[in-house]
Amino acid sequence: MSPSLLILIPLLPLIGFAINGIGFRHVPKSLVGVIGSAATLGAFIISILAWNSFDGQPQVVKLFDWISIGQLTIPFSFQIDQLSLLMLMVVTGVGSLIHIYSIGYMHHDEGFGKFFAFLNLFLFFMLLLVMGSNYVIMFIGWEGVGLCSYLLIGFWNKVTNYNNAARKAFIMNRIGDLGFLLGIFMIIQHFGSVEYIEVFNKAANGGFGINDTVIVTITALLFVGAMGKSAQIPLYTWLPDAMAGPTPVSALIHAATMVTAGIYMVIRSNVLYSLAPATLGFVGGIGLVTALVAASIGLYQNDIKKVLAYSTVSQLGYMFLALGVGAYTSAMFHVMTHAFFKALLFLGAGSVIHAMSDEQDIRNMGGLRKHLPVTFWTFTIATFAIAGIFPLSGFFSKDEILAHVFEHNKIMWALGIVGAMMTAFYMFRLLFVTFFGNFRGTHEQEHHLHESPATMTIPLMVLAVLSAVGGLMNIPHVLGGGEALGHFMAPLFEGSKQVNPALFEGHLDHSTEYILMGVSVGAAVLAIGFAYSLFISKAVVPAADKDVTGFPKVLQNKYYIDELYDSVFVKPISKLSDILYSFGEFLIDVIVNGSGRLVQFLGGRLRLLQTGETGFYVFAMVIGIVLVLAWNFLIK
Repeated sequence: MSPSLLILIPLLPLIGFAINGIGFRHVPKSLVGVIGSAATLGAFIISILAWNSFDGQPQVVKLFDWISIGQLTIPFSFQIDQLSLLMLMVVTGVGSLIHIYSIGYMHHDEGFGKFFAFLNLFLFFMLLLVMGSNYVIMFIGWEGVGLCSYLLIGFWNKVTNYNNAARKAFIMNRIGDLGFLLGIFMIIQHFGSVEYIEVFNKAANGGFGINDTVIVTITALLFVGAMGKSAQIPLYTWLPDAMAGPTPVSALIHAATMVTAGIYMVIRSNVLYSLAPATLGFVGGIGLVTALVAASIGLYQNDIKKVLAYSTVSQLGYMFLALGVGAYTSAMFHVMTHAFFKALLFLGAGSVIHAMSDEQDIRNMGGLRKHLPVTFWTFTIATFAIAGIFPLSGFFSKDEILAHVFEHNKIMWALGIVGAMMTAFYMFRLLFVTFFGNFRGTHEQEHHLHESPATMTIPLMVLAVLSAVGGLMNIPHVLGGGEALGHFMAPLFEGSKQVNPALFEGHLDHSTEYILMGVSVGAAVLAIGFAYSLFISKAVVPAADKDVTGFPKVLQNKYYIDELYDSVFVKPISKLSDILYSFGEFLIDVIVNGSGRLVQFLGGRLRLLQTGETGFYVFAMVIGIVLVLAWNFLIK
């Protein structure tokens, strides 16, 4: 494909940002959404062209020489291969639908133009992240999406809590970014390059042994960056708070862009990680713990967006669990299906919030399926998908992850099943409480209930289709499929198979696979049945906050992790900052005010010499002459 066309993929959103960002006070409101959406749709169309023209070999497009220091040369270039193409399709495809949805959702907002400018800029940096041919360009995109998330989460910046959420996301990501940056420095030190192809070739043929200290250190540092960007324990608490931004932002961050960056980075660096099973074990462990902790918190959340936010953290945990056992394709498969149904869930939640006049507590909803039929049915499809019910997309990707985990560790597989049960329960709790039963809101809210406009419902319908059929891209052999995605991505992992073939060993017979699928679906159905008996048959409504006690109270308060961080990190650092500030202020006051007072004191003393009496001046002059003569004749 022509390099000039490839350049247009990130350039179009940047142009959209420039037009809406610079001229947002002058561009007619009717054009703002069209410009922003057309920019992303254009990028999506060119991505399809790039997909169709791809011949299976990585294509590196060098734009210009960028950095040259000693022996180190870093070009500004793009790399098009299987992984970048898949990410391009997800980012621009789902991103375009979110842009179109935003036309309806944000239409009445006074910052409409600014919002689309930020969305376009966010997409530009994400495209830079996935298209770059080296770690430095990836890092620019990495930091860029961090900046844009800060701008978008705090978009309604007159609300203090939203600003705090934006700052929290920014600071927690900076912690992870430090690890990522140190990892890049170590790559430069030991490989003399940051270009993917060169680094991975040297790693595969450079004589590094399994769990070589250098490789383990590099991969561990890179993973610290992934923990921040993809919200893994202990750097996950920013993501649930990130829902403070407008709902389309939540959909974009949670589904198609920022949080998938960590998964992308590990898959991109698969040769390094395959050389470091010790790091992979850590990655898998963190992923499993994150999946379980986040899922358990989701059981008792009552804010419609918070439930979805914790489900994102949990699903990201499953992706890292897959990476931990070397199932890179399965992790990418789940990235894609999750992008479909999670974007659908967040946009559906936005449609509910839109109809409920900004109400987000599901305890004040109920019976919405009659008033919002499109939202209800599409939301239901996404709920079945994320619960892993056959034959929707989430079933195939989650089952593939659990099957690979079963090959490596039966206990981790069992815990993964427990997490899947909790996912099915809290998602159907959300569905039943929100859309079934009697309406529990105010008369004014009930009078206002209506389905969303077409700009919002059409993206919902498209995403519902993708959530339903997305699993077809990688149907396993046991179900008569050809594992198309696995074959497409296979060339990416040739280096990994060369350095650590044991990581890719393991095969399940068909009967075992059938049993695993049965257990997985059966566990989800059991959890759904339990949710049905509680919230449909018994019509239970989640209790008021003050009535929740015991362990449910702990879950509702998210294990008090935020409070723990506040006590251990935020308050001590804040106090230290106050002390340093006060000390600095005191020191400056002493120097500045002391100098002024000293001059004032000396001036006051010298002023006494100015008496205005001629006799005193003559006397002083004589004394002065005597002292000068004495100096010249007696002392010198």
